Amino acid sequence: MNKEKINIIKVGGKIVEEQETLEKFLDNFASIKGYKILVHGGGRSATQIAGKLGIESKMVDGRRITDGNMLRVVTMVYGGLVNKNIVAGLQARKVNALGLTGADCNVLRAHKRPVKEIDWGYVGDVESVDGEILYKLIKTGIVPIMAPLTHDGEGHLLNTNADTIAAETAKGIARYFDVTLTYCFEHPGVMHNPEDASSIIPLINSDIHKKLLANGTISGGMIPKIENAFEALHNGVSKVIITKEDAIDGTQGTHIVI
Repeated sequence: MNKEKINIIKVGGKIVEEQETLEKFLDNFASIKGYKILVHGGGRSATQIAGKLGIESKMVDGRRITDGNMLRVVTMVYGGLVNKNIVAGLQARKVNALGLTGADCNVLRAHKRPVKEIDWGYVGDVESVDGEILYKLIKTGIVPIMAPLTHDGEGHLLNTNADTIAAETAKGIARYFDVTLTYCFEHPGVMHNPEDASSIIPLINSDIHKKLLANGTISGGMIPKIENAFEALHNGVSKVIITKEDAIDGTQGTHIVI
């Protein structure tokens, strides 16, 4: 039986945190036909607000170390400020959006990342996704707008990388839908030179990925993005694309393949 198609779009914080780029992105997202989910970041806003509160932001390889104070900040920013601005903007565009953290409807359960070389603090590694509840919501015409927060089932929220949220969500609903996962940010794809739009890399497989990691082309926040892309493809997701926020129709960008 052919599955119905769904688009899961993950959008970076910078795009949804600035009004001009947010409005343009929401226009594009609202125009996507059929079933869809939006997963958003918000890291720049969290860093700015934390700084104003005298809370230092610590990052390792594009991922945030989250102590107790930072957890309060990201909960306010991701689950509140950024998420609800997106939901309100989509409602104005006649998209029946519903903002979710992992705790809502127990959609994303996680555990606190164990301390090894680095103590990540209140960072969650996803254990399970309730694809069935998402499927039921989506089939009633609701468009989930997912913040990068999970929970441990014991009353604690956990900060979880938005790229991971997108990949885990895609994996969790792959049994119900034919899933295309699109990571969009401010560049047209993965590029050899971020200053040169013509240097886009149209396709990345595992061999190319190793070379790009070794020579430093893939670094920072792009590292977890592509790791999550491969993980999704190995677990039932049909397509993964990395592209610019105004090209979410799948015709442009970097395609990740296995």
